[in-house]
Amino acid sequence: MAEGIVGPDRMWPVVVRYPDGPVEEVVEADALDAARHAQTLMVRGPLFGVAVQDEGGAARWRVVTPVTAATGQDARDSLNSLLWFRARDETQDRAERRALLAAVARLETERVDELTVLGRRYRVVRAEEYAGAGPEGIEGPRPTDAEPAVVSWDRSASDAAVDDGLVLDAAAPVTPTQAAERFAMRGLAYSGARYPQDVLRDAARAVTDHPDVVLLPTTFRVLRQRGDTWTIDGGLHCTAHEARRSLEFGLTWFEPRKQGIIDFDADRDVDARSLVAAGSHPAADRLSAFVRAADRLREHADEIEVDGTVRRICRMRRLVRWGPDGPEQPRPSDTDIHPPERIHPFLDEDGTVHH
Repeated sequence: MAEGIVGPDRMWPVVVRYPDGPVEEVVEADALDAARHAQTLMVRGPLFGVAVQDEGGAARWRVVTPVTAATGQDARDSLNSLLWFRARDETQDRAERRALLAAVARLETERVDELTVLGRRYRVVRAEEYAGAGPEGIEGPRPTDAEPAVVSWDRSASDAAVDDGLVLDAAAPVTPTQAAERFAMRGLAYSGARYPQDVLRDAARAVTDHPDVVLLPTTFRVLRQRGDTWTIDGGLHCTAHEARRSLEFGLTWFEPRKQGIIDFDADRDVDARSLVAAGSHPAADRLSAFVRAADRLREHADEIEVDGTVRRICRMRRLVRWGPDGPEQPRPSDTDIHPPERIHPFLDEDGTVHH
């Protein structure tokens, strides 16, 4: 940790900068409008990833596996794979490979949230995912949110990788609305009778031990509403378009198979669109409903309804709590659904894989 960076309150100073040009000025105005319309905050829960400490000390950490994992153990498994493949593919030195494999061996048997390997300090980091909600429900994409330069609906197109190349910097200057959000979210902690006591204790302790927050890039999810209940329908996406494309695929390809309208063993190119175009299908009306909803997505819609279920593209935010020594790690009360285990074949010091 660099001396003199953290103040006497153990917080990192928030340095506010002017928006950089007219484009960012419009983004700032859009963010301010969204803040004015927000009535409540909806917290989804924790996400996990892996970061390595950068040259900036405790203020800077570079994300090496995206902060999207559902559990801390999923993130530990990602670190396991990162080090295993590095040992197999990126070194010819037996001593380096031995050090990497020693770390892998620990991750196969222990819940390790921090490791220093070959001078690099890796840490499993914990983020909180949340969204704003206003009179019309959970916030959708904003007009100024980035979209791909070329919009493609091709199912084989690859999404941009979430958190690719991301550096978390607690000391970096931020815009006025980003600073306001950081200040507003410093006190975020779970409360209420539905949380177990150990979860509430850990949440309260985190506010003290990691009093600052660092904001991660905005992501997008498809959420499904039936009645008053919202559920997650898929993973995180870098852009709203990628979320729309994922939903379009779900409506025209996956949902008809899930409902038994199309056999799962059918040709990959068979979907609701192709069957409606061919005509005379026994379930043509249901397939047409899927196609109409998918067409609306192609017209830039962010909400559609099929069979009484509303699906909405929602704008999700993430933050990492930050202390004098950097980002927060998993809490004792965070749950894992499986223990540490071997996930790759045995690799010896010479780089030979033993299946």
